Amino acid sequence: MDSAESRLAVGVVGTGRVGSALGAALQRAGHRVVAASGVSEQSRRRAEKLLPDVPLVAPPDVLAAADLVLLTVPDDALPALVEGLVRTDSVKPGTLLAHTSGRYGSTVLDSATRAGALPLALHPAMTFTGTEVDVARLAGCSFGVTAPEPLRPIAEALVVEMGGEPEWIEEAARPLYHAALAYGSNYLVTLVAQAEDLLGAAGVREPGRMLGPLLGAALDNALRSGDLALTGPVARGDAGTVAAHLEVLRKQDPQAARGYSALGRLTADRALASGLLSAEQAEPLLGVLNSAEEQC
Repeated sequence: MDSAESRLAVGVVGTGRVGSALGAALQRAGHRVVAASGVSEQSRRRAEKLLPDVPLVAPPDVLAAADLVLLTVPDDALPALVEGLVRTDSVKPGTLLAHTSGRYGSTVLDSATRAGALPLALHPAMTFTGTEVDVARLAGCSFGVTAPEPLRPIAEALVVEMGGEPEWIEEAARPLYHAALAYGSNYLVTLVAQAEDLLGAAGVREPGRMLGPLLGAALDNALRSGDLALTGPVARGDAGTVAAHLEVLRKQDPQAARGYSALGRLTADRALASGLLSAEQAEPLLGVLNSAEEQC
């Protein structure tokens, strides 16, 4: 897609955080975003900021105007959107139809494919804010790519044009792929926010400032070394310390106590499997954690 003749007219159905950013990235790559649709006031404002001068129209009109259409709606809304577009004869033969759901591969677009569309699944493994910073974050961002084999070069080329790195995901592996990303990123936010709350309750004036260097180092170590980066009382088998933690957490925040206990057991299992924790060390530790689960 290097020649002027290969520039595409792009449409965006769903100008949420993802759609607006990807549309802006394609525009920077030389394609033309010719139409978009957004329902909420937030989506419309986001489109005005990241896709200025792009007309906001109904989804069928987006498909009528574009060669490449991004379907950037929530996962649960995607199948119904596709069926609705097919039912209203909105799908033009030869249109590149790309969704950004992590959960689905290209088969969710089967009805549109039968109508002549060329199906692509392009999921950016990134969290989005809805601001201009999202476009810059796409540089080097991995995209989970799934498509019929003949369309694979097109799908991967589009990802590269947006600044991303294509990672091929087989259709059957999409749910596991998406679960892994949600497990790692979404729940990390929950853990960090809860840790900030607990530090605040302990009297720390700026919990984020205290956690930042620690969590940054922990993430870097984990990405480099996996389970061998484990530190702390569970990895050391310090059952007494873990018991003290659970006691104070049950008083301060029972939800945090339940989370600590569940993650403690998972951490102990991984520490055992990697050789960081001996069976002798693990026995009293698991006794504390299992007892805590019963009390929680």
